[in-house]
Amino acid sequence: MQNSKDEKLDGGPLSGITVLDFSRVLAGPYCTMVLADLGARVIKVEKFGTGDDTRAFPPFVDAESAYFMCFNRGKESIALDIKSPRDRELLERLLDTSDVLVENFRPGVMDRLGYGSERLAKTHPHLIYSSISGFGHSGPMSDLPGYDMVVQAMGGVMSLTGWPGERPARVGTSFGDLGAALFGVIGILAALYRRTQNAQGERVDIGMLDCQAALMETALARFDVEGKVPTRTGDCHPSLAPFETFQAKDERFVIAAGNDQLFLLMADAIGAPDLAMDPDFSSNDLRVRNRPKMVAAIDAVTSKMPVQHWLDELNEVGVPCGPINTIDRILDHPQLLSRNMIVQVEGKSAKPFRTAGNPVKLSAYKDIDPATAQVAPALNQHREDILAEVMADAEAYDQNQTAKKHAQTDAEDFGWASFGLKR
Repeated sequence: MQNSKDEKLDGGPLSGITVLDFSRVLAGPYCTMVLADLGARVIKVEKFGTGDDTRAFPPFVDAESAYFMCFNRGKESIALDIKSPRDRELLERLLDTSDVLVENFRPGVMDRLGYGSERLAKTHPHLIYSSISGFGHSGPMSDLPGYDMVVQAMGGVMSLTGWPGERPARVGTSFGDLGAALFGVIGILAALYRRTQNAQGERVDIGMLDCQAALMETALARFDVEGKVPTRTGDCHPSLAPFETFQAKDERFVIAAGNDQLFLLMADAIGAPDLAMDPDFSSNDLRVRNRPKMVAAIDAVTSKMPVQHWLDELNEVGVPCGPINTIDRILDHPQLLSRNMIVQVEGKSAKPFRTAGNPVKLSAYKDIDPATAQVAPALNQHREDILAEVMADAEAYDQNQTAKKHAQTDAEDFGWASFGLKR
């Protein structure tokens, strides 16, 4: 294992891996962004005229979408006309030199384009073919469209999010998309490792609904064991107490005392040792049963002093706790800044903005430099470079003529729309 004091390498452990990214919006682009952060070369294949749908999503920085730039940093962009024989030849050559293909269309779309997994398994057996869709490529619902809100609802997480007796709530981020993206990365890495053993590619089939079920923690098991349908519990953990928010003098904060020892330490730290002597609070099970009484007793103490006072006291004795940070606080959080977790991204306007960095820290490789903006590509920005790289030796591609043709027609959206590109 490399010592952290040793010279660190540029790039990442996936340096030398090329990913052909047919995906758009969030689940696929987030997956390939993680691969790019880990050192892979990601070539984003976009449709002419509009490119990825998120190029039109606000907010904008000089007419460039910050949403798009967040999840497509460090990638290359090429727009292809799938109906053009020359662009199809270019795509075939890209497939020859790529290791991974990622797409998040509805099942059947890539087949109709002529680049389905079964065909590529025969013509490009080395390729890792990863698909992310709402319900996966098998089962009775595989043909249906699935979006984040749909799978949050169907996967059960909305039934657990919010306050008792209130309406179900969506998780505040696109939990369905992001969960599928990360499982996609895991599947791709596993397939790449397997390929080192047998030189064969693999199909990675990710269903967003599957991923939601996998992320339900113990909710499924709790129902099967107890026979009670888990439901919304607000800000508290259903099986641990105290494990929720409490009221300080200025605002609410979190205490997560997940066992009896931590509860004793908490009681002493807040100056209320008598809480530990109350028979209703003598075990975690009893604290869960008597949660309203416990919360009221702790609130009566913590409401007398500001949050920072209680954080100092609790951290001193090792009781997990924390403030409820708003997004503006996160951007300047000293812990996140110390770990290079706030980075800059920019587009062609060269006006950087801040977003989250790469949470995977590897001792052998340099981290993303937070002082240097990561660049997101303009639509079709890398076309000529890619042409020169993969087509020049074939003498089959007149770059000047092709550039002239596409300059005349790039406002059109042809070759893609007729295939019904929905997730």
